[in-house]
Amino acid sequence: MSQPINLQNPFDQKPLQATPGGLSANGTVLFPLRNGAYRLVEDDNYTQNFGYQWNKFAATQIDREQKNTQLSYNRFFAVTGWDKEDLQDKNILEVGSGAGRFSQIVLDHTKANLYSVDYSNAVEANFKNNGHHKDRFHLYQASVYDMPFAKGQFDKVFCFGVIQHTPDVHKTVQSLISMAKPGAEVLVDFYCVNGWWTKLQAKYMFRPVTKKWGNEKLLNKIEKNVDWMMAATSFFNRIGIGRFVNRFIPICDIKGTLPEGLSKQETREWCILDTFDMFSPEYDQPQKISTVKKWFEENGMEQVWGGEVHYDNCVAYVVKGIKK
Repeated sequence: MSQPINLQNPFDQKPLQATPGGLSANGTVLFPLRNGAYRLVEDDNYTQNFGYQWNKFAATQIDREQKNTQLSYNRFFAVTGWDKEDLQDKNILEVGSGAGRFSQIVLDHTKANLYSVDYSNAVEANFKNNGHHKDRFHLYQASVYDMPFAKGQFDKVFCFGVIQHTPDVHKTVQSLISMAKPGAEVLVDFYCVNGWWTKLQAKYMFRPVTKKWGNEKLLNKIEKNVDWMMAATSFFNRIGIGRFVNRFIPICDIKGTLPEGLSKQETREWCILDTFDMFSPEYDQPQKISTVKKWFEENGMEQVWGGEVHYDNCVAYVVKGIKK
């Protein structure tokens, strides 16, 4: 059985205790417990768009709430390759949890202890979705660079779809690795640079402008235009030129990223969410697999692997390794 995780103030490296009021030192609450999460940061930061989207679309990507898809389950176990039984009593760190789509998979399908971190107030959506797992779920609103844990303690560390949205991707990888104990596995999946054409698409053309819009304005524009954009991408796919034309239509990649089996209304909702996710982030920095592999190796990882993982009709770009 794994030992409990030692909590530590990331700003002075002194021990913290989890109390009913929050994370405390010498009887004084330093970081309050609010709506199910310990709060080390304020909501007004570069991830406020993610807090907005995940609280608004709190259930959209939660497998438990879906009738016809298990996309999060399939992605999680395809990318990790983990065995559910082997995770019993393990301490797992999840960074960038959003509304808790993968938190739900860990908590509902394994008996691991999950420590989940997000920089945005999406922690509130995560607690709404997964807070009933009281004994095994520990939720923190904190920066990936300043997490409230002593280093080198976790049995597993994963971070899906997040590192490209942080200010310093290299530093983010270093921080994730620092939390793993020797022999522990660290995994990331991320937006990948496949060639010079990667950024030749609507997202990177328009995002410098759209990320400056307010959340309501951006969402309103997407909702007003999503139907014709869905119809257009479907048409171009049918006539065989979607791969080349659709990258210039400002909508998510329906064919390559959305789960199969969704109803028309569910597809529309996923499109709105994923398109908002494309155009709202402050940072969007896709990486080469070779670069992330090099960072892993330079920061004490061995048996490093990087490549594509296919699941359903989707692909994830993954780097994983074992802490020396």
